[in-house]
Amino acid sequence: MGASYLDYNATAPLRPEAREAMTAALAEVGNASSVHGFGRRARHKIEDAREAVAALVGAVPGQVIFTSGGTEANNMALRIARRGILASAGEHDSVLRAGAVSLALLRPDGVVDLARLAHLLDAEPGPDLVSVMLANNETGVIQPVAEAARLAHAGGALLHCDAVQAAGKLSIDMASLGADLISLSAHKLGGPQGAGALILGEDVVLEPLLRGGGQERRRRAGTENVAAIAGFGAAARAALRDLEAQQSVAELAALRDDLERQVCALAPDAVLHGAGAPRLPNTACFGVPGLAAETLVMALDLAGVAIGAGSACSSGKVAPSHVLLAMGASQGEAAEAIRVSLGWASGAEDIAHFISAWRACLERRRESKPMAV
Repeated sequence: MGASYLDYNATAPLRPEAREAMTAALAEVGNASSVHGFGRRARHKIEDAREAVAALVGAVPGQVIFTSGGTEANNMALRIARRGILASAGEHDSVLRAGAVSLALLRPDGVVDLARLAHLLDAEPGPDLVSVMLANNETGVIQPVAEAARLAHAGGALLHCDAVQAAGKLSIDMASLGADLISLSAHKLGGPQGAGALILGEDVVLEPLLRGGGQERRRRAGTENVAAIAGFGAAARAALRDLEAQQSVAELAALRDDLERQVCALAPDAVLHGAGAPRLPNTACFGVPGLAAETLVMALDLAGVAIGAGSACSSGKVAPSHVLLAMGASQGEAAEAIRVSLGWASGAEDIAHFISAWRACLERRRESKPMAV
């Protein structure tokens, strides 16, 4: 059996449409800021991609600022705050380490505590920015962003939404969501690494993170990465096509549900994190007592199955998930949790491969061969 890639929430394989768009862009020459024909052709590729990315979230092209990825988009968004930033405890580190103050614990199902948010917004002086992701990268839990936005606006704050994991998996409409800023990343939906976007509400005034040029309407200086942006646009267009067809979303949910059913049949003591809340159709996060996540990742990798676990730090080691700890999981449960995430190229054979390899890990546990780190 060949390799099975089941770590889409870390990065998705490049879609054929994105590869084709990038190859075509790399065959061209020209700076998109130049006024001659070569430059105009490069500019056309960027603006075509801007339209596709805007359409993915129900925005207009002029609201899209291209960045190097979701981390830059999040950092850029948080710069608008002056009085303070509140963020859910399950946010990505690029929000929590960029100056945000956590909203205390998540509910046990992984959903942000809206009553706690309302209470903190009543403080004097209240924060002027709230950051709540649309879907969690570890558990797949979908957050009540529209409700959080209403609370934020009532309290005089703007709402930033990290939609990096949700884009391409959920239908997104910026107006219905109530978000004033939305962060996106190309490589989570089948585009290239190194490209992202920040979507601005029409009345939001942004202080540039990078200065030195007039690119992106003077909101993000630096020569644009035309090939990566073109790939981002092509991936966004393909992801929106799949969403509108609905079939791929239903197929992913069926695969995920089948995986979880087999996991629980093989290990009745398995803990499914976030299973009581609405989730992305592609994400399963679970653990089994006595099976350390870090060891499982390595064992499954040797069997040709790639999965994720916890939060990977810059050294590549696995740390207990701050998200699961915020949900009330113990240190042991957080250290045992693994994440299986599916995507556009996943199939039933990948689920079968995972279950076969994971069953072998369970059998070793039953034979009293410890799998602790």
